[in-house]
Amino acid sequence: MRADNSGPPFALRARVYFEDTDAGGIVYYVNYLKFMERARTELVRSLGFDQSVLQVENIIFVVHSVAARYHAPARLDDELVVGVEVLELRRASIRFRQQITHVDGKLLCEGEVLVACVSADQYKPRAIPAALSDAFRAARAISSQIEGDATRAS
Repeated sequence: MRADNSGPPFALRARVYFEDTDAGGIVYYVNYLKFMERARTELVRSLGFDQSVLQVENIIFVVHSVAARYHAPARLDDELVVGVEVLELRRASIRFRQQITHVDGKLLCEGEVLVACVSADQYKPRAIPAALSDAFRAARAISSQIEGDATRAS
């Protein structure tokens, strides 16, 4: 079963809690990666797939590599928008572009995350299931179409 994915690139709203901040009262740098992880998980859910079911089917996703750039700090109680776009879909991996903005649109953090599909029992690479790959491909096509529309409008 797949959800309707006919909207803009996926975005998750999140709130900054005390536990997310450091002694200076700003979001601790590694916690931006946690917000990104949650958004990727919710993207998979929005496509109609449950990671706990995938795990039972011997499929998990692991982070292979991350590149992040920090632009401005988020603070306690800020509302964030965590965006996810599929940049590249391969047989056993997905490269995502992610941005975290303040709800007012100010860019706080951006990054790329390469995620590998592996077997849950042996952590060996495996092909992304066809239905999930098709869902990611459709999400990527929608992102590309929106990006093209925005470019033509400017």
